[in-house]
Amino acid sequence: QEIRKVVQALEQTAREILTLLQGVHQGAGFQDIPKRCQKAREHFGTVRTQMESLKTKFPADQYYRFHEHWRFVLQRLVFLAAFVVYLESETLVTREAVAEILGIEADRERGFHLDIEDYLSGVLTLASELARLAVNSVTAGDYSRPLRISTFINELDSGFRLLNLKNDSLRKRYDGLKYDVKKIEEVVYDLSIRGLNKEATVSAGGEK
Repeated sequence: QEIRKVVQALEQTAREILTLLQGVHQGAGFQDIPKRCQKAREHFGTVRTQMESLKTKFPADQYYRFHEHWRFVLQRLVFLAAFVVYLESETLVTREAVAEILGIEADRERGFHLDIEDYLSGVLTLASELARLAVNSVTAGDYSRPLRISTFINELDSGFRLLNLKNDSLRKRYDGLKYDVKKIEEVVYDLSIRGLNKEATVSAGGEK
């Protein structure tokens, strides 16, 4: 019961962060990405406090006994942290960095930690979100972003190919990554057909 209460509070905070970040998909959303990321970072302060509370609700050596209670919300929070980091720097957040953002450990031996499969699951959710962002970027007239997203997702896909995924739910999620790659490729192809990718390359070159 105690665990469930904290998990519900975490789910509420996660919803607030998601609502905040979903704004980047709107027309004017690209302009205020830094502001939205900063606000999301503030919400992660609340997440850390809630995680501290969660750690006190069960014996440290019984993490996996209760893991199911917070597994879903933890994966959601990994995705949100990964999305913030991507929007800030267009890089993939490491498991250690996510653990730090959430106020938990990266190492299993050190107590309440970020399980590797929860991390990977959150990263796969990020891929779906970026596929959506690639489509919405074109609508917003940002033609270079889909090209950068495409490079990022292809690298991510290559990384996942190296893994031997034994977890069934993770394997199913990974199958979804193929569709995300395809969706982004279609966006990039559409831009090249319309000659907009040349324009994007020129403007990206100008920005750097």
